[in-house]
Amino acid sequence: MTTVLTPSSPLTAADRCDRCGAQAYLRVVLLSGGELLFCAHHGRKFEPELKKIAAEIQDETERLTPGGANASSRER
Repeated sequence: MTTVLTPSSPLTAADRCDRCGAQAYLRVVLLSGGELLFCAHHGRKFEPELKKIAAEIQDETERLTPGGANASSRER
């Protein structure tokens, strides 16, 4: 069986951590289907276990640091 993954859209402020409700910066697409969203804290905390069940992990935590991925768009 071949699994085809569609490109994930960027996470927005409306995407919330499934654990605590904070803004999500990680999307975990599960091998079994479905997805989980996590804030940076819970993404790091559960990372070892998530890697075992993930088909894909979309990590946007670089947005949390100065000069991160969206820094240039914020400066305009």
